[in-house]
Amino acid sequence: MTRGKARGEDNVKSIKPQVLAAISGAVQAYLAAEEEALQAAAFSLAAAASFGPPPNLWGLAGRQGAMQLRVLMQRRSLR
Repeated sequence: MTRGKARGEDNVKSIKPQVLAAISGAVQAYLAAEEEALQAAAFSLAAAASFGPPPNLWGLAGRQGAMQLRVLMQRRSLR
């Protein structure tokens, strides 16, 4: 192996163009299928996350206020 060449450069030159095209096509098809599977999984997770009614923000704020008041009263009673 001569200086300045990449490690497998000699091996790549010995591959026939048809074989190289077939390998490239197979890799491209695999990557496309992999990306499709990831997008489908992300879509199904998004659909599963939206299950049920939306949260009641006013109810959550009221509950948080009540819990804060309770903590405040407990702190005052422990003085």
